[in-house]
Amino acid sequence: MQEPYKGAGLAALFTAQARRTPDAIAVVAGDLALSYRELDARADRLAARLTALGVRAESMVAVLQERSAELIVSLLAILKAGGVYVPLHAGYPAARMELILGDVGADVLLVDRAMLPAVPTHAATLLQVDEADGADSFGEVPALPGGPVPAAQLAYVMYTSGSTGVPKGVAISQQAVAHFAADPCWRDSSSQGRVLLHSPYAFDLSTYELWVPLLNGGQVVVAPPGYVDANVLRSLIDRYRLTAVSLTAGLFAAIADTAPEVFAPLHEVSTGGDVVNPGALARVRENCPDTVIRHMYGPTETTLIATYAVLTPDWQPDRPAPLGRPREGMRAYLLDSRCAPVPVGAAGEVYLAGPGLGRGYVNRPALTAERFVPDPFGPPGERMYRTGDLARERPDGDLEFLGRVDDQVKIRGYRVELGEIEAVLAGHPDIRQAAVTAEEVEGNRQVVAYVVPAEGTRLSVQELCAHVGWALPEYMTPAVFVQLRQLPLTPNGKVDRKALPGLRDEATERARSPEGALAVSRLPHTRQEAVLCDLYAEVLALPRVGIDDNFFELGGNSLKAIRLVGRVRAELGLELPVRRLFAAPTPAQLLAQPAGEVR
Repeated sequence: MQEPYKGAGLAALFTAQARRTPDAIAVVAGDLALSYRELDARADRLAARLTALGVRAESMVAVLQERSAELIVSLLAILKAGGVYVPLHAGYPAARMELILGDVGADVLLVDRAMLPAVPTHAATLLQVDEADGADSFGEVPALPGGPVPAAQLAYVMYTSGSTGVPKGVAISQQAVAHFAADPCWRDSSSQGRVLLHSPYAFDLSTYELWVPLLNGGQVVVAPPGYVDANVLRSLIDRYRLTAVSLTAGLFAAIADTAPEVFAPLHEVSTGGDVVNPGALARVRENCPDTVIRHMYGPTETTLIATYAVLTPDWQPDRPAPLGRPREGMRAYLLDSRCAPVPVGAAGEVYLAGPGLGRGYVNRPALTAERFVPDPFGPPGERMYRTGDLARERPDGDLEFLGRVDDQVKIRGYRVELGEIEAVLAGHPDIRQAAVTAEEVEGNRQVVAYVVPAEGTRLSVQELCAHVGWALPEYMTPAVFVQLRQLPLTPNGKVDRKALPGLRDEATERARSPEGALAVSRLPHTRQEAVLCDLYAEVLALPRVGIDDNFFELGGNSLKAIRLVGRVRAELGLELPVRRLFAAPTPAQLLAQPAGEVR
């Protein structure tokens, strides 16, 4: 947007940009390139089909598609038809998808061929869309009924974890997204010219990756399906001359750990969503002195970013990266338990206000009223969002994160309510008690489940993972299960979480080691086997790993997989795509597969 935001809806703003730069490339995916004119026309055609299916103002339209150019067509078309897009994560179990579809009352589900097998049984009306349909398969560009969609209408509903065991849908208006995309920090076209779309579109980081370039005349470069590691990112940067990339704190650290120089060609790299490792930031700054590093902060309820800081040359890695200051129009308050401002340097709970605030939670009026409260410091009628985060204001005016006031955590960038995992585990017939924590191991936060089995029963890690996986996304599955005879209690009869054995306790280490809960594995015999087993143990923070031990059963996940791939490349010279690790998760299986030259 070349001029200050005037209050139009997202579809109208995009169409205006398409008229200004019709032949400029809007989306690139592999060898496919769509101009602004072509993207606008494709979206109009699909919007007409949606209208014919009954999509009207604020109709909820679910989306289950692979990352592709057609995904962007779908999201834009839903908004053009007046609807609200409800993204479904490809990793969601069917039960969670059905819960979301029922909660929002979605009548239409857009799906592509790749995602057809994942469609839940009780889905809404299916409309299949694919790149193979082509630009001309929908006929002439139709005239859509009605006038422009008001900016106050919703743009999307994204679901986050809920402490009661039920995920909650955060409703964000088109005005909030448009105001975010119009922020002055994005106005430098050289830095935002070609932005990588790699995040799951059910994750709010995609709001930046989609709408900042599309509403400002830039390009969305769609990453291929699958995980983005250092090698994939390097090839995408080189092939498409990317200018900006945004990564979760965990993925940023995983790449910075093994290949920090990857970011050097970029104008800007941004990260956030969790506590960012200061050492990772320092390595990237040292290896990429000309790349701007932006540290972002903000929950889904405030349209991704509420505050940000650009790391300055005087920042030292011996202290946390600052949360910075509010973006244009946003306000941040640090308040005590009586909602009174705290002095500079004192800890206070973060409350956020301004045009980025969401409407609230779908069908959750009580929770909405609890978290979106009247703003006594702003204009009459304004609200502020209670984040549950603790921070302090530094003497230079920047905010600094201090922790949480509840048991909500961030895992790989996703917000996780530990109570939701506990509720699912408590539903297992062989579990008498369960407590879930988040613990730091080697700088990475892991979900740890402490379980007490019912009398006369025996639990297996595989069975527990399958039980959790039936109801929750993969990133919410505990990395470690620890079996206890009973949970420690406080004098009031509540679980004493401080008395739970930590991952560094000897008993817990035994439970995690191959000699304990997992089957005994063969020892390595060759140098390659020995080095690979050592790298497994290093990444997983385990005392020993055998050649038959499964990376993911030992607590591995996609971010640890990226870290392992980087270490294997550095130590063994082995080019190892992340997808190969998923197919061959033990050291023995991995070395048995042809994977390129090994030094």
